[in-house]
Amino acid sequence: MASFTPIRAVERAIDVLAALNRSPVCTLDTLHRQTGIPKPTLVRLLETLQGKGLVTRAPQYGAYSLTSGVRQLSSGYHGEPRLVEASMRPMDELTRKFKWPIALAVPDYDAVVIRYSTIPSSPLSLLHSSINMRLSFMTRALGRVYLAACTAQECRALLDILKVSDDPEDAVASHPRTVQAMLRQIRQQGYALRVPSVRPVSNTLAVPIFEGRRVVASAGLTWIASAVSEEQAVKKFLPPMQEMAQRIRERLSAL
Repeated sequence: MASFTPIRAVERAIDVLAALNRSPVCTLDTLHRQTGIPKPTLVRLLETLQGKGLVTRAPQYGAYSLTSGVRQLSSGYHGEPRLVEASMRPMDELTRKFKWPIALAVPDYDAVVIRYSTIPSSPLSLLHSSINMRLSFMTRALGRVYLAACTAQECRALLDILKVSDDPEDAVASHPRTVQAMLRQIRQQGYALRVPSVRPVSNTLAVPIFEGRRVVASAGLTWIASAVSEEQAVKKFLPPMQEMAQRIRERLSAL
């Protein structure tokens, strides 16, 4: 719940923009019927939006329409914000069920980077935050499962980058047979785990997130290794994680 009373003028301005977005042109009467906002208030709102370059008026028709200036309002709404929006609810719900934290990661040149995490909702997390944490494609579950799910062309490009990386976790990228065996296994089983020698206090089970047929991210549930074995984690967490990934895929399609 909001901790303050909503600003009515802002709510009304958004209602006007939404109404204008539903129709190429709208008269004052149409806007009044659709929003319930008094006409004098509508005129002030429309003139304000005109001043900001978001609305234009055709005097001969007495009608209003949006301008191309509204595109600036969505310039920050690209792949990652949309992906986070689609993922938040399914991830939050699964953390409420199992209590363990779940992270969403996207590729960023030579690693995957965490863009959303349910750590604040998890009573069992070992970290205070993991947002913007960079994780290796070679050793971390979130990176490994993404690499295994991406196209052959993207995979080759990423491996070329990793071969010249000075990160010790990427050293295995210089051993093609080892890498290909790892990727085959992950593809066959449909999930990835973290390399045990990397931060052995915990482990992560990760699954790919698809939009259509293209992998766009990965999601991983992390647990304390002494509390749950790998075998127990796969049996207990994999099916609901895969269901969560499918829900995210469907929500991406709806958005």
